[in-house]
Amino acid sequence: MPSILLIDNGSRRADATRNLRRLAMQLAGRIGEPVHPVSLLHADQVAADQLDGYPAEILEPALRRLLSAGVRDVILLPLFFGPSRALTRFVPDTAAVLSREFGLFQIQTARELCPLPDGEPRLVEILAAHVEQASAVSGYPATRVVLVDHGSPIPGVTAVRTWLGERLTQRFGSGVSVGQAVMERRTGAAYDFNGLLLEELLRQMASEDRTTPVILAMLFVSAGRHAGAGGDIADIIVRVESDHSGFRVYPSPLVGSHPGLIDILLSRLSHIQGDF
Repeated sequence: MPSILLIDNGSRRADATRNLRRLAMQLAGRIGEPVHPVSLLHADQVAADQLDGYPAEILEPALRRLLSAGVRDVILLPLFFGPSRALTRFVPDTAAVLSREFGLFQIQTARELCPLPDGEPRLVEILAAHVEQASAVSGYPATRVVLVDHGSPIPGVTAVRTWLGERLTQRFGSGVSVGQAVMERRTGAAYDFNGLLLEELLRQMASEDRTTPVILAMLFVSAGRHAGAGGDIADIIVRVESDHSGFRVYPSPLVGSHPGLIDILLSRLSHIQGDF
């Protein structure tokens, strides 16, 4: 029986690890097998007393622990929307290092949450439901929506956001404008495929129309440096609203809070388990 690891990129914020653990417990309850919540990096810097006394695990030590216990088959189930270098480089490099120490073992990584070209229609529905929730909070219909993600220098990752944005446009129809923005991007024309930074886009929208609220469709699984209470996005909203009287921005819930995410993970797991 392979060991199953639910993996995220990792964050120095305790809330991200708590959410990873919650998702792992929900998934384990659905499949009747243990699911190990493991971050690739960063999470081990969170003090254990912020995590109910249990320090977070990151990938290399977690694999080392399992291999030392005799495990030789591992499934990695990624909480990544697209083909991040964390999956295409960091995971294989880590596995190669450990195989030199422990001998050969089998490690398979399931497909990401929105694998192109087919994408993931259920993820579109999660985002749409969250936009509708944020719209209800605002008290206004969602006519201006911005799909925002972390941002990536890899075109294939940005293509996932583009695919989701196009499907949201189709989902909502002509009465809703769906824009896209990033929290981070490299400078230079070579990275223009990333689009505008969120603060830049919001300021443009506020200058054009202060009275129509903007709903942020949050393409984030968990709270971290950018998303969630006290994150960069919350700070940006405060700044832009302060500078443009009457302008309001309403962030949607995060993808990881929607129960439908577990169904997507179950599909990814079911597909890869057939390869063992």
